[in-house]
Amino acid sequence: MKILTITILLFIIVLFPGAESYSQNGNTITVNGSGFEINGNHFEFTGISFFNALYNPAFNKNSEERRKYIRQYNEYGINVLRIWCQWNNTRGFADSGREMTLFNQDGSLNSLHLANLKSIIEDADKEGSVILLVLFSRESWNENLKLDDIASDRAVGELTRQLKPYRNLIFQVWNEFNYRTLDYLKIIRNIDDNRLVTNSPGYAGELGSIEENNALDYLSPHTTRDDERHWEVAAEEVSYLLKKFGKPVVDDEPARKGTSKYGGPKNPVIPTDQIIHIYNTWKAGGYIIYHHDMFQTGYGNEAVPVNGIPAPGFSSYHDYVFNFLRDRSRYLKNLRHDN
Repeated sequence: MKILTITILLFIIVLFPGAESYSQNGNTITVNGSGFEINGNHFEFTGISFFNALYNPAFNKNSEERRKYIRQYNEYGINVLRIWCQWNNTRGFADSGREMTLFNQDGSLNSLHLANLKSIIEDADKEGSVILLVLFSRESWNENLKLDDIASDRAVGELTRQLKPYRNLIFQVWNEFNYRTLDYLKIIRNIDDNRLVTNSPGYAGELGSIEENNALDYLSPHTTRDDERHWEVAAEEVSYLLKKFGKPVVDDEPARKGTSKYGGPKNPVIPTDQIIHIYNTWKAGGYIIYHHDMFQTGYGNEAVPVNGIPAPGFSSYHDYVFNFLRDRSRYLKNLRHDN
């Protein structure tokens, strides 16, 4: 009987390569009302944009090194890493390149990148962190580095099957776009009805359509950045979405420092701009993913860490914000999220 059971399990693994079991630490992220939970306990969702994580050599040197960085993020209150499948734009960003994409042109998955992604998710799980995986990027679309509809449907389906065992994982369909979002959502739901799915529907200030916002598990727009008092406008946008849709709202990249060439501020900024923006988003009942400029100008630029990892300790500007994230409870201990 034992031999028969093992044989059946091996058969399943060969026949359904995305169905192999993964022994998690029991970390399953879910939504409860306008908040998040891990294993039924409140989860104070606080993220960072680590777009190049899947392709960064230093972060992926080995599991021990990767977990060291994830622990460092956790020490600063950052428990969500927002990483991209498509990092194949030609803008010269750190670790970017035409081959830096999880998807082959026919919609099949790159086996080496997929294995690396699974290792990242597993290491994050061991440290109690969540991976927010962006499937498609507006940057690649704009450069015509995109899949056709048939290939993209296949890519979404295969990725959903392969990652089904991992429950500390969220799908974000697009960065700054909404092409066929609901079609992709349907594919995901048919394969894994319990997967949390969100979308970043467009550029700063685009809050998503009613149909899309009703269908997604939570909302993650890029709030307004350009207004000279964006920290007030963004909080109003978050409050509006919370009231209208009654589900979590994550301010996906609240304002930021960065080069104006790629949507960064046209006027000089100071860390207080980001801090007040984040503070007001929290007060409104939302969550945040911190954005930075530590990849946009490529290696060799003073704004980019030598190892390409957007971690505390490199930039005095960003360390002001990192320290604020670390000390969140000091400033907001009476908010609902901290109760």
